Amino acid sequence: MLVDPNAPFFRPLWVRILCVVLPLIWAGVELANGNPFWAILFAAAGLYLGFELFIRRNDK
Repeated sequence: MLVDPNAPFFRPLWVRILCVVLPLIWAGVELANGNPFWAILFAAAGLYLGFELFIRRNDK
């Protein structure tokens, strides 16, 4: 696991949303600029963070 979804930093919802949305937006920027390698890399990071922070997270 690269990210600890239960860390206190990720407790606020807005932080989790921002951590997922920003890499996905940047993937779109890279794709628009014609850099598919970086677009795939940032999209994978955003999807991974979304999975870790919203699906695997244990709400206590």
